[in-house]
Amino acid sequence: MKLVICAYHNVGYRCIEELLRQGAEISLIFTHEDSPTEQIWFSSVRELAEANKIPYLTSSINEPENIQRVRQIAPDFLLSFYYRNMIKPELLELPDKGALNLHGSYLPKYRGRVPVNWAVINGETETGATLHYMVAKPDAGDIVDQEKVGIAFTDTAHDVFGKVNEAAVTVLRRAWPRLVDGNAGRIPMDLAAGSYFGGRKPEDGRIDWTKSAVEIYNLIRGVTHPYPGAFTKLSGKKLIVWSARPLAGSGTPGQVVSLNPLCIGTGNGLLELHRVQFDGGQETEATACLFTESDRFA
Repeated sequence: MKLVICAYHNVGYRCIEELLRQGAEISLIFTHEDSPTEQIWFSSVRELAEANKIPYLTSSINEPENIQRVRQIAPDFLLSFYYRNMIKPELLELPDKGALNLHGSYLPKYRGRVPVNWAVINGETETGATLHYMVAKPDAGDIVDQEKVGIAFTDTAHDVFGKVNEAAVTVLRRAWPRLVDGNAGRIPMDLAAGSYFGGRKPEDGRIDWTKSAVEIYNLIRGVTHPYPGAFTKLSGKKLIVWSARPLAGSGTPGQVVSLNPLCIGTGNGLLELHRVQFDGGQETEATACLFTESDRFA
């Protein structure tokens, strides 16, 4: 079996490791150059390829010369593990046995971008990993296998990503022998029963204090380290909130209700701030900052 793999991030790294463990022959890997504006907290697919002497490219698989490379390889499978580019339909038609993607949600829920962050932000109690065939529409092809993971109320997106990473390896470990033997099942995806979400930008982390304390808390844990963080403003100065917890109580949205602990009013309940960071400053305990009870966040 000849494989062409598109991969990035920890899911890409671990899934390639699993395929190598099972003796797969990888002809070529497409991955990405790390962005200088992104915190790189995950394992390097490029370094894994180098360590195993597997040819790799960081240019897009969709470039004409790369489409031709894939055509010349004539792979049995084209596999995508957290690759960040949509793969053109003409590439999906090249592998003899199919093109499959490993997605970080329990499809059809959370199709699209950053599914782990969205699941946490929306207060879900479970998500998962799904191996499915690729079609022109994103995350919409027949499902081969999937695994659920739980989301605890205290989990951050980073915590959940670790669980999804392990679920992805579990799914691939089960499914790969069946795919090779040609007896893997295919379950049509019911898109009407699911959901689709787009990517997120740092600006999307702005706190809306008219929302409930629980909703704001979910946003904070959904975009905290290693992501850019949820933020608010005080007298025009940006303040990142890295950790907090929701409490019962009431207060004007955005208004400081108490200083120790530092509690802020929301649309429903109070939010106790724990770790914060003013723009250009150092992360610190919220109670160490010189807030006053007249302060109001916006």
